[in-house]
Amino acid sequence: MKIVTAESAGFCFGVRKAVDIVYREAGGPGPVYTYGPIIHNQAVVEDLEKKGVRVLRSEEELAEVKGGVIVTRSHGVSRAEEERLRRTGARVVDATCPFVKRIHRTVEKESAQGSEIVIIGNPDHPEVKGIMGWSHTPVTVISNEEEARSYIPRGDGQICVVAQTTFNANKFKDFIAILQQRGYNILCVNTICSATHERQAEAREIARIADTMIVIGDSSSSNSAKLYEICRKECPDTQFIQSWRDLQLPPAGGDGVVGITAGASVPSTIIEEVQLHVRAEF
Repeated sequence: MKIVTAESAGFCFGVRKAVDIVYREAGGPGPVYTYGPIIHNQAVVEDLEKKGVRVLRSEEELAEVKGGVIVTRSHGVSRAEEERLRRTGARVVDATCPFVKRIHRTVEKESAQGSEIVIIGNPDHPEVKGIMGWSHTPVTVISNEEEARSYIPRGDGQICVVAQTTFNANKFKDFIAILQQRGYNILCVNTICSATHERQAEAREIARIADTMIVIGDSSSSNSAKLYEICRKECPDTQFIQSWRDLQLPPAGGDGVVGITAGASVPSTIIEEVQLHVRAEF
């Protein structure tokens, strides 16, 4: 049995930056909070909690903060949320992924000039909710082909289209093509980050040659779910796991290829544990 692990698997630049910031702040004298989970990985969040970092999950919990440090999550926050954080009196440290921050600035600028904003992504994802909060004009979120085909602009001006950084790159192109076919005045800004492009392309190539494909990621991770979706199309035996404990491997001794990839919020330690347990089975 041959094991092929994606070179792009694991932490991307933005996630590593955010996690490093929180671990550094955790060594300080005062209380440290993150506004929402710093990344979508429960193992990392639990390890930070052991170091005294508390996750703020509601407005009520935020209202109780008296000083200390609040770190914004890698997914970013809306303009209104950012202002609320600063009103607490805590020192606010911005750990927003630079690629997400770029979308905030694009949406803020284009909407201020009158453009209607369309975001291609998951409307329930914190990154998308944060992006929406930087627009001065109405925002529409498109998450599937049906919504792309049924979309009708609110006005007759320019439409600025951006994407959730971890959205499926091929689907993004398809949805843009649908909107262009309708003849709308579109400014398309492809904001899917380079790490997502690379990770999705590599996962697809490995899945094409794999007999069993393993995608490691937290159940709440959007980019990990996209990897699973992509790999499942190429390799029917694709497993979505959070750790080695979830593995369901074929009997030892068989021939073939086991492919491994991981979402952008998966630490290298978890990837290494999965690799070790796959090797142990064969």
